Amino acid sequence: MKRLFEVDAWKIIETSLHKEDFRLAESMVSLGNGHMGMRGNFEESYSGDFHRGSYVAGVWFPDKTRVGWWKNGYPKYFGKVINSTNYIGIKVFIDGNEVDLYTADVKEYYRELDMQHGVLTRTYTVSQDGKDTSVKVVRFLSVAEKELAVMNYEVTPLNYSGEVTFVPYLDGDVRNEDSNYEEDFWYEVNRSVGEFEGSLTMRTVENPFGTPQFSVATTMKSIVDGSISSVTASEQEEYVENKIVVEAKEGTTVSLTKLVAVTTDRDYNEADLVTKGQEVVERSLTKGFATLLDEHKKGWLSRWEIADVEIEGEDEAQQGIRFNLFQLFSTYYGEDARLNIGPKGFTGEKYGGATYWDTEAYALPLYLSTADSEVSRNLLVYRHNQLDGAYHNANQQGLAGALYPMVTFNGVECHNEWEITFEEIHRNGAIAYAVYNYVNYTGDRDYLHEYGIDVLTGISRFWADRVHYNKKKDVYMMHGVTGPNEYENNVNNNWYTNRIAKWTLDYTLSVVEYVKAEGHENRVHGLHLTEEELSKWADISQKMYLPYDEELGVFVQHDTFLDKDLMTVDELGKEHRPLNQNWSWDRILRSCFIKQADVLQGLYFLNHEFSEEEKRRNFDFYEPMTVHESSLSPSIHAILAAELGKEDKAYEMYHRTARLDLDNYNNDTEDGLHITSMTGAWLVIVQGFAGMRTAEETLAFAPFMPTAWNRYSFNIVYRNHTLKVEVTKEEVTIQQTGPSLTLSLYNELHQIEENGTVTVPLRK
Repeated sequence: MKRLFEVDAWKIIETSLHKEDFRLAESMVSLGNGHMGMRGNFEESYSGDFHRGSYVAGVWFPDKTRVGWWKNGYPKYFGKVINSTNYIGIKVFIDGNEVDLYTADVKEYYRELDMQHGVLTRTYTVSQDGKDTSVKVVRFLSVAEKELAVMNYEVTPLNYSGEVTFVPYLDGDVRNEDSNYEEDFWYEVNRSVGEFEGSLTMRTVENPFGTPQFSVATTMKSIVDGSISSVTASEQEEYVENKIVVEAKEGTTVSLTKLVAVTTDRDYNEADLVTKGQEVVERSLTKGFATLLDEHKKGWLSRWEIADVEIEGEDEAQQGIRFNLFQLFSTYYGEDARLNIGPKGFTGEKYGGATYWDTEAYALPLYLSTADSEVSRNLLVYRHNQLDGAYHNANQQGLAGALYPMVTFNGVECHNEWEITFEEIHRNGAIAYAVYNYVNYTGDRDYLHEYGIDVLTGISRFWADRVHYNKKKDVYMMHGVTGPNEYENNVNNNWYTNRIAKWTLDYTLSVVEYVKAEGHENRVHGLHLTEEELSKWADISQKMYLPYDEELGVFVQHDTFLDKDLMTVDELGKEHRPLNQNWSWDRILRSCFIKQADVLQGLYFLNHEFSEEEKRRNFDFYEPMTVHESSLSPSIHAILAAELGKEDKAYEMYHRTARLDLDNYNNDTEDGLHITSMTGAWLVIVQGFAGMRTAEETLAFAPFMPTAWNRYSFNIVYRNHTLKVEVTKEEVTIQQTGPSLTLSLYNELHQIEENGTVTVPLRK
C-alpha cells in the first residue's frame, strides 16, 4: 500500500515530484475522453524513468504470439492497444537552457487532477543559473469535441528578463513497452509543418493475420501570447516541430496554447485525416482557450449529474468512488458501439487493452444504471457483432457452438496463456448472463429476438459439446478447466463453470420458448434449433454435476479442492503477500489460496437462486482463503458481506476496491489503472450498502449505513424512471422522476406516485 496523493473529495493532488514513483504517479493522473487518452506524462522533457503512453480507442495491432512450445489451436497473435504519436510534447528553454524536470531544481511543485471538470493542472518553480521561473500547465481532452486535445503552457520569469523558447512537436517514433519483439508498429504516411502548425500521419505496419491496418493523424496548431522574436519550423522522419522564441520580461507571463486534433481512418478516409483534423483545430481556434475549457467542463458536469455518488463523513471513501467513476467515463461513455472497455483503458499497455469478460460481469451493471439504455445495448451488440469470431474460437478447439474470447478486439481469441485462454471458459457464462441482466433491468425484450437468441444459442451449443457424460454416475461433467480463481489451473468440475453452464442452458431454453410465443418462430427455425437439441440441453442441465460437501454444507470449488492443505490467509506472514510477487507459480497452484471470487461469483450472479444460509456457509468458508490479488475480487465479497450483515467486512472490501489504485494495494498500479474493476466501488455502494437488486424484474433496496459515514446518496436510471436514493443514519429516502413505480424496501412493497417520494426508517 502506497499513497502519493492527498485526500480530497474532488481532486487528486500531488505536492512533490515523486521521481522514485514516477510511473505510479503517471498512472494516477491519466486522462481520456472515450476517443483517446494518455498517461500523465509531462509536456516538457523528463530524462528520468517514465512510461510514455498515448492511445487511441479502437486502434490496435496483432503482435505475433511468442511461445516456446506451440500447441494446436493456439492464437496466432496477441492483440494489443498500441502506443501512438506523442502529441502533447512541448520542449521549453529558458535563455537557451532546456527545462528537464528530472534534473532541474524544481520547487513548489503541485499537480492536480480536477475530476469534477476533467482538467489536469501543474504548477512549479524551476531555478536555472540563478533564474527563477514560474510555470503553469493546463491540459484536457475535450468531451465536447472528442478529437481535440488542449495544452496551455504559461511561463513567468520571476527575477530576470530573457528569452523563453517553446518547441511544440509531434513525435511518431514511439514503441510499446509490451511488444514481443521490440517492434515498431508504425510507419509514416505523410507529414507537413509550417509556422505555428504541423501534422503527422502514421499507419500501422502490415500484418500477416488479415486484421485491418489503422491510420492516425495528429494535427497541431499553436497560439502564443507574448512578444515573438522568431518562429521556425523543422521536420524529420516521423517528427515535426515549431520553434517559437518569445521575449519575456520579469514578472510578465508568456504562454503557448497547443491545440491538437487526433483523427483516425476508423471515422474518415485516410486521405482526409489531416483535412478533418485541420477543421477541428481551426474551429477550436475561433473559440479560444477559455471557451473550449468551459464547454469541456460543462460536459463533465452533465455526466456527474446522474453518475455522482455523494458520501458524507469520510473523504477517503468519497475520493475513491469519484476517482473510479471519473476514470471509467474517461475510458468509455457509450458513444461508439464499435468500442468496448479495456482493463487498463488509456492508462497503460498491460493486458493488451482488449475486451475481457470484465465488461459483462462488472461494467455492464454500472452503465445500466448511470447512462441511457442505448449505451448498455451497445455493449451487448458489440458481442453479437463478434459472434462469428466466437464460433471460430470454438472450432479451433474442435468444439461446436460459440466460445467467446478471453481477450479480443475483433471477436477472435488473442490471449497468449493456454491455461487461461482455452480453459477459463466460464467467460461464456458472463456473456449469457449479461443478456439476462440487460433484459431484466431494462425490460427491452425485443433484444431477445433481435440479437440475444443468436448469442445464447451459440453459447449453449458450446456447453453441450464441452461437457462429457459419466455413465457410471449418470451426470455431465467438465474436465480441464480454469475457474475465475486463476490460482488453480486445469481442474475438473469447477463448480462455478458447471453452474453457470447449467444456468445458461436453462435460460436459453426459456428464451427460445418466449421468442416462439411472441411470434418469432422464424428466428428459431433460422438457427436450426430442433426439439432433439433442446431436449439434450434440458437433460444436460438436469444432470449437471455440481460438487457439494454434505459435511461442510458448501459447494466445492472443484473436485479435489478439499484435498488441499486448507488454511486461512491470516496464517500467512506479511512477507508472503502478494503471493504472485513472492511465490513460484507451482507453489501458488498447489496452495488453497484463492485469487478472487469463484464459488462466490456464482452466488453473486445467481443471487436469488440461493438461500441466505447457503450464501453464509460458502462465504464463511471461502473468503478467509481469498487473497484478493485480482482487482475484481473485493467488490463481489463486499456485496455478499453486506447482504449477510457482515458490515465491517463489507466496509473493508469497499476501501480495497475503491482505493485499489489510489493506495496501490496490489503494488502494480504503475502499469496502469484497473479500469474495469473500478466499477466495483459503485457496485459495493449500490448493490452492497444500499442492497439494490432487480431479480425477476422487481426493483428492491435494503440499505445499511457504514459506521464511518453520516450519509450517502446516488442516482440510478431504471427503465423510464430516474431515482435518487439517499441514506442517512435515521432514514432512507427514494425520490423518483417518472410515472408511478412500485418497488421493494426491506422486503416490503411501496408504491411511489408520479414524481413522488418514499421515506422509511433505516433498519439495522
